[in-house]
Amino acid sequence: MAEKQVMVVGIDDSEHSVYALQWTLDHFFTPLPADASLFNLVLVHAKPTPTSVVGLAGPGAAEVLPYVDSDLKKIAARVVDKAKQICNDHKSVKEAVFEVVEGDARNVLCEAVEKHGASVLVVGSHGYGAIKRAVLGSVSDYCAHHAHCTVMIIKKPKHKH
Repeated sequence: MAEKQVMVVGIDDSEHSVYALQWTLDHFFTPLPADASLFNLVLVHAKPTPTSVVGLAGPGAAEVLPYVDSDLKKIAARVVDKAKQICNDHKSVKEAVFEVVEGDARNVLCEAVEKHGASVLVVGSHGYGAIKRAVLGSVSDYCAHHAHCTVMIIKKPKHKH
């Protein structure tokens, strides 16, 4: 049997990320005979650096960094635990690799694609408007232009009232 391709899924603490992971599992990891899945699954969470969160402005910033780092580690652990639970609940996922990598999500995800030789990168779309996207930068847009593989951007449907 041919070696399976690798699918990297970017995860964070947003509902958009949870939706993207669930959508991916529902569409690519359907109940099939044992080991019939086409992909090995790698889930990657980019943990921001404490300095990127706090910035280096003002006196006393250095004293805050250990607390910020501790909080970022707790958030990363929650994100991974939630993703593990979603994968465990989805009976078709036999095994998955979970990684937490410190850095900017755009770079972390593109580097994960290279590291694992991924053929697909899945990211959720936060649905930012043009102004927010211009100010914050779009992880999905960056990855679509820089990742050396197919990039799927999963958008959570808007519910009409």
